[in-house]
Amino acid sequence: MRNFDYGKLKDFKWDSEILGLVAQIHEYKGKQTLFLKQKPATLEKLVDIAKIQSTEASNKIEGIVTTATRIKQLCAQKTTPRNRDEEEISGYRDALSLIHESYEYIPIKSSYILQLHQVLYRYSQRDIGGRFKNTQNYIAEIKENGEQIVRFMPLDPFETPMAIDAICESFNREMDSCQIDPLILIPAFIIDFLCIHPFNDGNGRMSRLLTTLLLYRAGYVVGKYVSLESKIEKTKASYYETLEKSDMNWNSEENDITPFIKYMLGTILAAYRDFEERVTLLEGKSSAIDLVRNAVNNTIGKFTKSDIMELVPSVGKTSIENSLNALTREGVIGREGKGKATFYFRKN
Repeated sequence: MRNFDYGKLKDFKWDSEILGLVAQIHEYKGKQTLFLKQKPATLEKLVDIAKIQSTEASNKIEGIVTTATRIKQLCAQKTTPRNRDEEEISGYRDALSLIHESYEYIPIKSSYILQLHQVLYRYSQRDIGGRFKNTQNYIAEIKENGEQIVRFMPLDPFETPMAIDAICESFNREMDSCQIDPLILIPAFIIDFLCIHPFNDGNGRMSRLLTTLLLYRAGYVVGKYVSLESKIEKTKASYYETLEKSDMNWNSEENDITPFIKYMLGTILAAYRDFEERVTLLEGKSSAIDLVRNAVNNTIGKFTKSDIMELVPSVGKTSIENSLNALTREGVIGREGKGKATFYFRKN
C-alpha cells in the first residue's frame, strides 16, 4: 500500500505564490475576530445563506439537483425529500449543520468519517452510508453534457480502511507538532482522501465536508459565512483540472500536490475577501437604499435580487425590491428580463 507521511511536507520549498496566499489568509484570520463582532443577528443571516449555497453547490458539482425553492425548503426543514436527489441534499444539510455546530468535538478519525458518511446517506434508500467501499470505483468528471470521463483509479477496497487510518494518524501527528501550516496540511490530506476514494458513493461531497471541518478545527471559520462549496462549483473546471494534475502518479508517490494547494488557498482567500466586503456593508447605520446602492457598486456585470440579498442580509426582501426599483428609476442601474429571469446591471 502507498505510504502516507505528511511529515515530508516540512522539507518542501514552497514557491512565492503559495507563501503569498498563506500570508494573506493569515492576515484575514487575524481580522476574523473583528468581523465576528459585527451585528450577530445579521451574521446569522449570512450563516443561513451560506448553508443553502453550500448544500446546493456541493451536490450540484455531482449532478444532484432540485429547484431553488425546494433547496430552501429542505434546508429550512419545512419539507421532506421527494426523490433520491433530495434525499442526498437533505443528508448533506444535516452533515454540514453537524460540522457547524460541533466541529470542536469531531476528531479526525476513521470512525468519525464513517459516521459523517452515515449522516450524508441517512435519508437514502441505498444501504451504503457509514461503510467503506466493497467494490472498486473510480474518479470521474461529469461534463456539461452529462458525459462522464474516468480520470483516476483509486486504491482497492481491501486497502481502504488501512489507508484512511494512515492519513488520519499522519495528519493528527503533524497538526500536533505545529511544524506544518494547516493551510498546507489540509489540502494535502484532502487530495489523499480523494485519491483513496473510500466510499461507493459520496466521496466528493465528503471531501468538501471534511475540508470545512478541518478548516474550522484549525480556526478558519470563513466557510460558515461564505460558501466555499459555491466558489468551487463556480470554478468547477479549474477544480477538476487541479485535481487531475495533483493526482498524477499518486500511486507511485510521485504526484505534485502544488496545483491543488494553490487552488484551495485561492478559494479560501476569495471567501475571506467576500466576507470582509459583506461585513463592511453591514457597518454603520446607512438606510436600506444606501446599503443596496453600495452593494450594487461592488458588483460587476449582471446581478440578481438574490445576489443583493446575499450582500446585504440586514435588509429585508421588500426593501431590496423597493431600492432596486428606485435605483432603476434614477438610471443608476438597468433591468432586463421578466419574473425569475430578471437581472440588473450598472449603467455607470
